[in-house]
Amino acid sequence: MGDLDGRVVLVTGSSRGLGRAHALRLARAGADVAVHDIARNKPAEFGEGSDIEEAAAEIRALGRRAYVVLGDVSRPEDVARMMDELERALGPLDVLVNNAGGDIAAQGGKRPEPNDCVLIKPEDVRAVLERNLLGTILCCREAATRMMERRSGRIINISSMAGVLPTAEGAIYATAKAGIAFYTTCLAMQLQPYDVNVNAVAPGPTWTARFAATRTVLSEEGRSSLERIAQADDISKVVEFLAGPLSAHVSGQTIMVNGGKR
Repeated sequence: MGDLDGRVVLVTGSSRGLGRAHALRLARAGADVAVHDIARNKPAEFGEGSDIEEAAAEIRALGRRAYVVLGDVSRPEDVARMMDELERALGPLDVLVNNAGGDIAAQGGKRPEPNDCVLIKPEDVRAVLERNLLGTILCCREAATRMMERRSGRIINISSMAGVLPTAEGAIYATAKAGIAFYTTCLAMQLQPYDVNVNAVAPGPTWTARFAATRTVLSEEGRSSLERIAQADDISKVVEFLAGPLSAHVSGQTIMVNGGKR
């Protein structure tokens, strides 16, 4: 028996990267998982598979149900359709993990260039804000209306260490992630009377295929376990905690998972 037996979970952006790690971790804890991405072939972008169905197959191999939903989290009509679909297939949504996002240029794939406060292209500003902040808000709105009616649920938003300290490089992404953390506290306050917990996780640098492909990282030889770059499961363990019974009285918090870096 797992802590999440019988729970229905949606993890956005879960065909690859951190989202896939979260989905698998929650499935191992007993959850049935809706696997999401904007297109079926997104795992191929950085060599993490060829199709979203591979992530769903991994969940089914754990003995849990999986259902694939496709859509753009920055489009409210897509978000409503996805949640309708997954609830018809798996049952009422218990846990939403807003993982979709990233510091990604409008044309996709890589980070904006330039990627500062002033010279970044307007289309890249819009793309980064929509993929991160707007997508999180729209998914929260849709899930919250359902959870308020049932008077139960968990919402876990993925913020970032980047949203805590000022930066010139990647400033729009950092601003979006800071907005997610603050929105989390506001939503938690509104949903408190409905017994819906809302929290955020703020990872530091974490190894994923996209991270490795878009950044130059110096050797980690000789670093302590807290100084190293995080593995995906370091973040997923905290997501599992916030989804499960051990965090029943935790809401409105943003938990940093970065080894204590400042």
